[in-house]
This record gives sequence, C-alpha cells and structure tokens, in this order.
Amino acid sequence: GRVEMNKAIVSPTDPLLFSECLSQDRKVRALPLSGHVGLDALPDQLVNKSLGQGFCFNLLCVGETGIGKSTLMNTLFSTDFENLESPHFEPRGKLRARTYGLRENGVQLKLTIVSTIGFGDQMNQQDSYQPIVDYVDAQFESFLQEELKIKRSLHNYHDSRVHVCLYFIAPSGHSLKSLDLVTMKKLDRKVNVIPVIAKSDTISRAELHSFKMKIMSELVSSGVQIYQFPTDDETVAGINGVMNGHLPFAVVGSTEAINVGNKLVRGRQYPWGVVQVENGSHCDFVKLREMLISVNMNDLREQTHARHYELYRRCRLQEMGFRDTEPNRKPASLHQTYTARRQEYLREFHGVEEEMKQMFVQKVKRTEAELKDAEEELQFRFERMKRLHQQEKKRLEEKRRILEEDMNSFNKMRAAVELLQAPSFSTAGKKDKDHKK
Repeated sequence: GRVEMNKAIVSPTDPLLFSECLSQDRKVRALPLSGHVGLDALPDQLVNKSLGQGFCFNLLCVGETGIGKSTLMNTLFSTDFENLESPHFEPRGKLRARTYGLRENGVQLKLTIVSTIGFGDQMNQQDSYQPIVDYVDAQFESFLQEELKIKRSLHNYHDSRVHVCLYFIAPSGHSLKSLDLVTMKKLDRKVNVIPVIAKSDTISRAELHSFKMKIMSELVSSGVQIYQFPTDDETVAGINGVMNGHLPFAVVGSTEAINVGNKLVRGRQYPWGVVQVENGSHCDFVKLREMLISVNMNDLREQTHARHYELYRRCRLQEMGFRDTEPNRKPASLHQTYTARRQEYLREFHGVEEEMKQMFVQKVKRTEAELKDAEEELQFRFERMKRLHQQEKKRLEEKRRILEEDMNSFNKMRAAVELLQAPSFSTAGKKDKDHKK
C-alpha cells in the first residue's frame, strides 16, 4: 500500500523516506463509536492472562551476616524459607539465590530471594560490593542475550533481573558506614534500592528518629538515589507520598507467635514486654510490606525494565557499535550497522592476526638465534674438551711409555743380577760338602 501525507505519495518500498513521512504527523484523531465493539473487555483479558501465567519477583537482600535478612524474609511472606547458616569467615563475599513458588487467592508468584553471604566480614572491604554489582549485571546480560537471539522464547524465559534491593542498615544509631554509602552508590543506577534499619527494637524511639534523619541526610549529600514510591498515579499518590517521608523503614522480623491479650501476634518477647511486628507503633514492618508488595510491586518491575535495564541495554549496544541515528541525522539501519561493525571487527581481527604473526616470527627468529648461540657454545665447549682429552691422552701415553721403559730396564737388571749370583751359589755349596766330610 501507499501512504498519502501532505499531498505527497510515498511508497513504503523506500523505508527511509516512508519513516520520515510517518514521523511528520503523530497526532491521533479521536473517533466516536456507533455501537458496541468490545474494547472494554481488554482489561479482563489481561487479568485472565496474567493470572494464568503468574508473576515473578526478584528480591535482593544486602547486609552483613547475622543482621536478620532471612528472618525478615520469612516474616514478610509469612512462610519458612530454607535458611542455611552463613559463616563469618568467607574470604570473599558471595551471593546465594533461591527460587520459590508462592500462591495466594489464585495468584501465583515465582519469588527469587538473593542474599549476600560474608558481606563486609573481611578485613579489606574495598571491593565488597563487586560481587553484588557483577550479579546484577549478569542478570541484565542474560536477558539481553535472550532478546538478541533470532529465535527467542521470552514468554517462558525466567526473568532473573533484580527488581528491588533491600539494603539492611545496622542499628548503630550514629551514622552510615562508608561501605554502606559506597555499595548503595554503586547499586542505585542498576536496581531499585530501599534502605531498611534492621533490628530497630534495639534502639529507642528518639534515637531511631534521629538516626533516620541522619541516614537520609548522608544519602542526599553522597548523591545516592534510593527508590522513591511513585506519586504520578492518583490512586496511590497520597499513600506513597506519605510513605516516602518514612524512609528508611525501621523493621523488626519474627515468626514467633506470642499471646498478647488473648490474641496471637507475631513478635519478640523481652523481659520488659513484647515487640509486635505488625504493630505500626512498634516498627515499620507493615509499611514496608504494604509498599513493597501490595502497592508498588508492579512499579518496581516496570522501573527495573524501563529504567535500569534500558540504561544497561543502551550502554551495551553502544559498546557493540549500534546507534539510533547516523552522523547525518538519518535513522541508522541495523543491517548497515551490523555490516560496518563486522567489517571493523574483521579489520581489527586481521590487524591483531598480523601482529600476532609478526610477533610469532620475531619470537621464532629470536629462539633460533638463541638456539644457534647455544649450539655454537656447545660446539666450542666440545672442541675444547676434545683438545684437553687428546692432550691428556698424549700425556698419559707418554707416562705409560716411560713406565714401560723403566720396567724393561728393571727386568734386564734383575736378570743380569740373577745370572751373576748363580755360579757363586754353586761354588759355596761344594765347599760346604767338603768341609763336612
């Protein structure tokens, strides 16, 4: 077909000119409907499809060992996840991911909980954040590689991109550690960061309020951008605006049921009383659960895809050589970009190949020269040893000759002496016989 625009006839066989003409007029004209069409059923279709497919949610817990990450997850989702003891002697921090299937009132959720192990336990904490950053980037890269495939299967692909990071802050009551600031700064452009004060029942209410103010002040002064609950939707703008003022949430986790006033509540028993987890005057656990799951879970998923993943995707595609427009402001062709990038890669490859060949030739020549020098050195040593051997052989042969001459002279002298002594022995014998007679 053809598109008529501004009294010009444009054929779609010219994709560049066709796209330019389509981009000139983006106004949408509203038209009335004269009868029932069925558009109002679209939301129900989406709901039914979503209920059938289920949802996925990936949560990253960052905090030092023993700060209460596992307990808070059990409390948050009202279940008992498998909790493995984490040692304090890990040479390097690492992450452990576990995926679970949850179901509530017909809604299925594939939940992945990623927890840090040994975070901040090392003497040298300079690169403690690196395993976390590498894990988040690895999930983005895995999704990008699936998108770039010719035959994609995104409908049944397990999306492992991290949707939210709960950063657990130790209840010191003083200020944030430098490791906390550096780690959140490294993560704020990659994931939605929500700071929480763990085990907040260990400090007083006045200290907690002052601690919250100090944390937010340090985050702002350090340029750390934590996740802010959206206020652009009228249905949740009010509650989200109020809850933004309660950040960071001070939470307490517990799965223990305690009888308080003939009523079982989840809490922590102390000699002076009971800290109720779901009591808003005791901690902010209910606020965290409502904001994280009931109100803003979908926004966290959308922000991950539309903001953090898009930033990673744009940077990676730019590294690969792709761009939206050419230097002359014309839309970039994917085929042309691929061809140009491939030619550039081939040139680089041939250049590197030629360089490696030259290096190999030089190395072979250098090795041959070294072997030749070694051979000459061995030949020289062989000739010298040969000469020394011949000289030694001549010397020994001369000594042997002299020795043989001496032995011959000695034997001749001995034979002569024996001949001289033989007649005297016979005469002396005769004289002895006559004397006896």
